[in-house]
Amino acid sequence: MSLYTLKTQTLEGEEVGLDRFSGKVALLVNVASRCGNTPQYSELESLYKKYEAKGFVVLGFPSNDFGKQEPGTAAEIREFCSTKYHVTFPMFEKVQTKPGATQSPIYAALKEATGQLPGWNFGKYLIGRDGKVVRFFDPGLEPSSPQLVSAIEKALDKPAPATN
Repeated sequence: MSLYTLKTQTLEGEEVGLDRFSGKVALLVNVASRCGNTPQYSELESLYKKYEAKGFVVLGFPSNDFGKQEPGTAAEIREFCSTKYHVTFPMFEKVQTKPGATQSPIYAALKEATGQLPGWNFGKYLIGRDGKVVRFFDPGLEPSSPQLVSAIEKALDKPAPATN
């Protein structure tokens, strides 16, 4: 299944289809403002800027699942990300990543595709141009790590799927 068939809401509450990212390579990340991994926002933004013109996007999904480290409202999250880390990549509504009745359909699909859910904030899923998960990366892995950068570059080298 392609993640690009799902819908969600932006941080500002607008419904949006992930199909707007079809044909792009995405790094989907569960983010939090009060986590030891929060400085990864800087590296995520750098990756986004570096590869955006080649068809790469970072998709941020705030979550309060781990250590209650994202307690803020949507407006507070936007303010924090904009002023402290100058985030320009797309940010979406706060979601539940953990299994349960209110788990985000996106994270349910990620679990189905990979057998993995994040164990902490800043779990990273690399999504291919076709909307399928390429690989899951552990929350502690820095976005600038050679392992992650190499996987992004390899995914970007693959052509976009043909559309009918």
